[in-house]
Amino acid sequence: MTKALPIMFQGTHSDAGKSVIVTAFCRIFAQDGWKTVPFKSQNMALNSYITVDGKEIGRAQGVQAEAAKTMATTDMNPILLKPNRGNQAQVVVHGKPYKNMEAGAYRQDFYQQGLQMINDALERLSEDNERIVIEGAGSPAEINLNDREMVNMRVARMANAPVVLVGDIEKGGVFASLVGTLQLLEPEDRDRVIGVVINKFRGDVKLLESGLQWFEEYTGKPVLGVVPYLQNLNIDAEDSVILDQYTSQQNHEKEIDIAVIQYPRISNFTDVDPFFVEEDCYVRFITSADQLKEPDLIILPGSKNTIDDFQFLQESGLASKIIDLHNQKNTRIFGICGGFQMLGESISDPFAIESTKALSDGLGLLPVQTTITKEKTTVQSQGQINFCDKIFKVEGYEIHMGSSMISEDGEELITTETGTDGCKNKDEDVVGTYFHGIFHNDELRETLINEVRKSKGLAPIYERVSFNQLREEAFDRLADHVRAHVNIGFIEEKMIEFQKRSVIK
Repeated sequence: MTKALPIMFQGTHSDAGKSVIVTAFCRIFAQDGWKTVPFKSQNMALNSYITVDGKEIGRAQGVQAEAAKTMATTDMNPILLKPNRGNQAQVVVHGKPYKNMEAGAYRQDFYQQGLQMINDALERLSEDNERIVIEGAGSPAEINLNDREMVNMRVARMANAPVVLVGDIEKGGVFASLVGTLQLLEPEDRDRVIGVVINKFRGDVKLLESGLQWFEEYTGKPVLGVVPYLQNLNIDAEDSVILDQYTSQQNHEKEIDIAVIQYPRISNFTDVDPFFVEEDCYVRFITSADQLKEPDLIILPGSKNTIDDFQFLQESGLASKIIDLHNQKNTRIFGICGGFQMLGESISDPFAIESTKALSDGLGLLPVQTTITKEKTTVQSQGQINFCDKIFKVEGYEIHMGSSMISEDGEELITTETGTDGCKNKDEDVVGTYFHGIFHNDELRETLINEVRKSKGLAPIYERVSFNQLREEAFDRLADHVRAHVNIGFIEEKMIEFQKRSVIK
């Protein structure tokens, strides 16, 4: 089928590190001069990415496109599932909402249509590129789902791609998970696996050698690499399962305490990533009122379901605690997208787009009223922000189903080419915006942190790190790391061999 040479990475389970390995190979192939693109047929994630033409795809594929030094398109992730409520998800097809579907109906009614979309996207990518790095999802050995799966081995067959199986040794049982996965595959699919990569290794690799030898003898599959755990990799995570690690791996003694509210349907939590590289910022993800304590800055991130997540704030006691901290301690609060909506006076969902509850109060900290609408806004945005006696340019992206009206006494935050965005109070200690990625703007982030420092009697710190530059350096560091520990040459030989087989057939 393909002109481009494909390679596919599948995992023994979710969070095995497939996305990171795919990102590494995207940068490796790009460094070697190949026109490269990532591909994931179907992604389930609340962390999304907006393409230049205003379409929505999985954030991992957008980041992988950046690693490949190419422009992200919806062909790289034609189907995105965004869990909504209960057993339901919003199905996003080529970057635009298709409909909300229950899991059973999706498997039954969307399957053939989805396969055709996937095949067509692969065909287009193959015609225009030289390398396709394909990512699977979950595990290819989900025997209860494999009759109608369209993200693992069926895609590998469609693309005629060799498969590398990735196992995560950090969680333990890596040999059992690799062997078990291989044994549960159909013989045809097992033959497609050219080898395995053991990921997230810590310690002395010599202690692993006897196990590696046993594995190769038992399965007949080569171990193509053991990749040591790479610390402080400034590349966006996709899955919220990593949030516990975000908090636990930091220095708790830093001067600025930032609390991020982790509601059940948190989305685009990577908006706060730039704070992790700041030398004076400690970031905590909070799920209960007793965890909140007295932070210097509270961030309300995005939400897939604003009303239901605000109900979580109320029931957990976080809502009243946040209001008290602002009123009594002048704690700074910053809301993004759904978090911005929660800062307002009311949120209505008259068409039950996100919630069965038609109307909810907000925190009442900004003079804003929000209505959840049927049309979804997805756009890359830019404008001028007026903040702390400074005016500077900011960029971001918007993903929201809803519009927010600011009362006459409210002060708008950002001036854009088409209007305005966001709101702030007169003291500028409560701020809300629809701009995801707002903290990736270095000048704004520096200004905000230094205002917090001044309020604590600390001297400001200027000339802070450029987060976007750190990201680019991280892609190269990741590529160098994987090159050093994975047999790239063998994988490329197999990519060529598989395509020769298809020509012969």
